[in-house]
Amino acid sequence: MKTMTCKQLGGACELQFNANSFDEMAELSKKHGMEMFQKGDKDHLAAMNEMKELMKTPDAMKTWFETRRKEFEALPENA
Repeated sequence: MKTMTCKQLGGACELQFNANSFDEMAELSKKHGMEMFQKGDKDHLAAMNEMKELMKTPDAMKTWFETRRKEFEALPENA
């Protein structure tokens, strides 16, 4: 199991997520993002707007996603 923060995954806070795979990590981040969206959290909304801009360019989004995946893979396993 590995740990990443919301901020490491493109979000706006230091909430930690623990997952065994990057796909699982991405799902946890997405769920948290939806919760923050529903609460109208301005910092998370700003981060989401940045992600929307990335999504307009498929290659940029793919590069961003693969960079995060590599960061996850390079992390040590939790003690």
